[in-house]
Amino acid sequence: MTLPALQNTSVLYRRILSQFPQDISLAFAYGSGVFKQNGTSQGQMGKNMLDFVFAVDDPVTWHTMNLMQNRKHYSVLKFLGPRKISRIQEEHGAGVYYNTLIPVDGRIMKYGVISTDSLIDDLLHWKTMYIAGRLHKPVKILVQGENGKMRAALVGNLKSAVTASFLMLPESFSEEDLLLQIAGLSYAGDFRMVIGEDRSKVANIVKENVQHFRILYNNILQECPQVVYKPQQGKLEVDKSPEGQFVQLMALPRTLQQRITRLVDPPGKNRDVEEILLQVAQDPDCGSVVQQGISSIVKSSSITQTAKGIATAGLLKSLSYSTKKLQKMWKGWRMKTP
Repeated sequence: MTLPALQNTSVLYRRILSQFPQDISLAFAYGSGVFKQNGTSQGQMGKNMLDFVFAVDDPVTWHTMNLMQNRKHYSVLKFLGPRKISRIQEEHGAGVYYNTLIPVDGRIMKYGVISTDSLIDDLLHWKTMYIAGRLHKPVKILVQGENGKMRAALVGNLKSAVTASFLMLPESFSEEDLLLQIAGLSYAGDFRMVIGEDRSKVANIVKENVQHFRILYNNILQECPQVVYKPQQGKLEVDKSPEGQFVQLMALPRTLQQRITRLVDPPGKNRDVEEILLQVAQDPDCGSVVQQGISSIVKSSSITQTAKGIATAGLLKSLSYSTKKLQKMWKGWRMKTP
């Protein structure tokens, strides 16, 4: 099975991609500049920033070429050279190097660069959930190479999002409940949701993009033995027995399992993961424990990546970007105020 892709790449995206080094294993565009969100007109959407992620096999070579082609995109860190930039990318935050507020073809964009290996690791194990979380939601796939591991990891990441959501939902729930849960995974624990993001963001994403979510998740739900999926009624029923929850817990990404065991197991006991997850499966608060585990991953990566972003973007761009985020949050708050 391959990841369903929204392949109708417009001329704009092809023009933008042509301005970057072409050694890219996966490129996708996401966010409110690419997908309509509830409360946003088509005209406003055209003014929103375009968000891109480029996965590259060799970050040093890619940054070397990009510094030659697009030197102005980088902050003062460009003077450190491609090797140091790649080390900053790989060793700090969530393994992503962002250049932001870049004017291109009449639009403003930001793009993150991540190594192919780091992306696959995040997709499979949710080490940071920083890019894996973005890929829980609809994205526009612009480039996808023939890397079999990448293709399997992309689908595995979607399956993990479904499994984690099942554990946090009741026995019976609606399709909308599931999609809201999935879309909210990468925002759980993100400090930017307290200040800097529109708090109705998750609902706004889902409302306008239900069909895109279905393209991503329909086959997974149809094939999953843990759930009864009734697409015509938009209803689902999941196995909430201790046995069923144990199967789901054992299928979670490795980092999330580790976070859950830390929450449950007292220091010094050193029980094995399977024994601890069996205990969690029988706990009435199982869903809450999973939620806390996810929040701890997201909180950590959102803080460290944001701190790194100040250096990679530069102080002025960081202030400008933060101001725009606060304006969106204020606008969302005003729309909800009667």
